[in-house]
Amino acid sequence: MTYVVVGGGLAGAKAVETLRDEGFEGQVTLLGTETEIPYERPPLSKGLLLGSDSVDSTYVHTAEWYPEHNVTLRGGTTVTSIDRAAKLLRLDGGEEIAYEKLLLATGSSPRPLPVPGGHRALLLRTLGDSQRISDAVTGSSRVVVVGAGWIGLEVAAAARSRGATVDVVEVADLPLVNVLGPEIAEVFAGLHRANGVTLHLGAQVEAVEEGSVRLADGTTLAADVVIAGIGVTPNVGLAADAGLEVDNGVLVDRRLATSDPDIFAAGDIANVDHPYLRQRVRVEHWATALNSGPVAAKAMLGQDVSYDKLPYFYTDQFDLGMEYTGWVPPGAKAEVVVRGDLATREFIAFWLVDGKVAAGMNVNVWDVTDQIEGLIRSGRVIDRDRLADPGTALSQSSA
Repeated sequence: MTYVVVGGGLAGAKAVETLRDEGFEGQVTLLGTETEIPYERPPLSKGLLLGSDSVDSTYVHTAEWYPEHNVTLRGGTTVTSIDRAAKLLRLDGGEEIAYEKLLLATGSSPRPLPVPGGHRALLLRTLGDSQRISDAVTGSSRVVVVGAGWIGLEVAAAARSRGATVDVVEVADLPLVNVLGPEIAEVFAGLHRANGVTLHLGAQVEAVEEGSVRLADGTTLAADVVIAGIGVTPNVGLAADAGLEVDNGVLVDRRLATSDPDIFAAGDIANVDHPYLRQRVRVEHWATALNSGPVAAKAMLGQDVSYDKLPYFYTDQFDLGMEYTGWVPPGAKAEVVVRGDLATREFIAFWLVDGKVAAGMNVNVWDVTDQIEGLIRSGRVIDRDRLADPGTALSQSSA
């Protein structure tokens, strides 16, 4: 039997690892478009840009691991189509590969900056992208970052920490406001301002020119380096062309199976019918790749598994470290309760929906993720005063 994984990132690498750990003895093939062996992406906008991480530290496994575990790893390989009836993959060189079970873990692509001269803006998705940005940013660089989402802010923090002059341009009134709400978003705005980053909020880029960025209000920002962090698009073309059900990602059930029972999807592209949250959820973060790859592999082996992990992500910017656990449904009316001090940036923020904790974010407060997850999964109505009181144990915050 041949099991094939398309996508050489973290999700794919953890899937093939799990297949072998679970005792699968058939042929395992991992196909990736990049020539690098599978690696983790968080360091690309964090440690690699800061110079605190080495490239070798990003790899999921050593190069020797794959032949040692009888995994055929083929980098620089693009799958052009899936013949579901014949169970064949066609590659860009015309070669065909048969499969019994197939996992799609094709990830996402960064959105290019859609303005005149937008091609001048560097994008961040691969090790090569990170190296290009690292090479371009020096202590004397004038850097303009377009987009104040997680990637944009992390890149801005890394560039500023290296001594560059940094401007961030964001169309919203605050960084991350659509994710965090104004009260918590202001914490990140204050963090960057305190570290010398100039924020241009409610602003739009009109054009990227040689040595500058022109905003819609006529402001011109000097720029030696322009970096765009305006989001990503899930790579669902292969799945869509094969006739799989696609809607904001590839639609999968709790086992990560697609509309074809022999094809599974994991990582960024998987739009999961989440058994705990009872809604479809697609999350583009490291923990999703880490945890969904193994679940998909076990499902490929016929095990009765469910992907019920709560969304989780983290960031490191300047002296701020943060972990976020949970899910606030889009459009839900959420109340924010803060335990700690926003001014010192040492706190836990909770998002309550219908009086219950839907998500929690710990900022420079550690070893509380399991407790936050416990509150979310308890489904209990919370006493807001107890939740906000640092002297009350989180486990005692129910109404």
